[in-house]
Amino acid sequence: MLDVQADGSIAARFEGFSVGLGKFSPAIRSRVQELRTGLPLASFASGRAADKEIGLLVQRLARTGLLEYRFGRARADKDQVVIEPQIPDYWPRTSKLGNSDVIVLSRFAYLRRRGTEMVLESPRAGALFRICDPKIAAALAVLSTPQKISKFRLAPGFPGVELLALLLDCQILFKVEAGNSDGLRPSEGDDDLVMWDFQDLLFHARSTEGRQANPLGGLYPYAGLIPPPPAVRPPWPGEQIDLHKAEASPTQTPSPFATLLNERHSTRDFDEGRPITLAELARLLHYTARVKSKWTSGMEDGGPEVSYATRPYPSGGAAYELELYLTVANCQGLARGFYHYDADRHALTPIAVRMQELDAQLRAAESAMGASGAPQILITIAARFGRVSWKYSSVAYSLILKDVGVLIQTLYLMAADMGLGGCAIGTNNIDLFAKMTGLEFHVEGPVGQFALGRGRELGSADEPPQGQSALD
Repeated sequence: MLDVQADGSIAARFEGFSVGLGKFSPAIRSRVQELRTGLPLASFASGRAADKEIGLLVQRLARTGLLEYRFGRARADKDQVVIEPQIPDYWPRTSKLGNSDVIVLSRFAYLRRRGTEMVLESPRAGALFRICDPKIAAALAVLSTPQKISKFRLAPGFPGVELLALLLDCQILFKVEAGNSDGLRPSEGDDDLVMWDFQDLLFHARSTEGRQANPLGGLYPYAGLIPPPPAVRPPWPGEQIDLHKAEASPTQTPSPFATLLNERHSTRDFDEGRPITLAELARLLHYTARVKSKWTSGMEDGGPEVSYATRPYPSGGAAYELELYLTVANCQGLARGFYHYDADRHALTPIAVRMQELDAQLRAAESAMGASGAPQILITIAARFGRVSWKYSSVAYSLILKDVGVLIQTLYLMAADMGLGGCAIGTNNIDLFAKMTGLEFHVEGPVGQFALGRGRELGSADEPPQGQSALD
């Protein structure tokens, strides 16, 4: 709901939270409630001062993800389509469409049931489209094959050029260029999109923050429906073989590596008075992520030469697609900032970013861990997706996540060996990373995060706070 104060301040309140939207004139305060039933987007372009002011309020609401856009009205005053933004800066825009244009559905677009509604969406889109009229859903299904606008207009249930233009802007539709004989897959976008399978891009976008508006994190969504599964699986029936008795000498002194495995734990609170040093960071990266060797090799059945490298951790197909980006908050000998780790040259390259973006990354990590402060260094593990999908079909994203897992364990063990603290983090914001690096989210993007620093002496830090997304 929108809360209007006597001094002109307006705030949006939802689920116990409040977001201030600024102060507005009396004329605007009286129009605020019109947002419940809807205001035409065209009214913001009139040039009148009052309309400009209400437009400013609406833009601020849009940035917080608190707006949806109704498209068209059918009989009985029912919506035909409702647009639900999935990214904070989405704003409805219509791309130009002429009668000679040929359009088709993106191969990343899909129509699914959500409750009693049908939803059209895509991991590439900044918004999803809630289809309220089944005739529109049927008409859009025709676009599984390319359709010329002039001919499509004559089809039963034609949804209208305006809706098609909105879908085109969201990349749920795309134009097929005349004379294109290479097929629809390469004509949809850049070469990096060609290498993505549908399920992989969908999983990447919907299992992270930044490009979706679904609830995310430890929210216990089924607490009232299903009892929690036990921490330890009930034993299978049958006679067991006691492995304690099978060990040659269960009381022998464990090896240094076995001791290290036993000592590994998650640290979520760091000692700001004793920051990690640049020398320690250099040593950790040297033993966990540097390029150890490089070579090239031809494909088994002919084809181009492929370059390979080895690093301290294993990687599927020796792809080594993972890159490390460091958000540095407190490191002795290294300025606060954002850096890329050049694993080949064992060097850090600073990347210019806005301080609010840097702070946003650190705050998100602090919240995810349920910690009392930000990590001294946040390591974002990004993937060059094409490095894996160029070779592997259907399992590319799955292989990348496996590589992330072994790299995180490698970071954990090295941190434990050096007396440092570390904590894997289960969420990351792919849209924020894209803004900081200027890289498209489907070209190179975050697939994991690891907090690093010198831990505070708090006793056991192994129990993750309830509802958080830090991993242990």
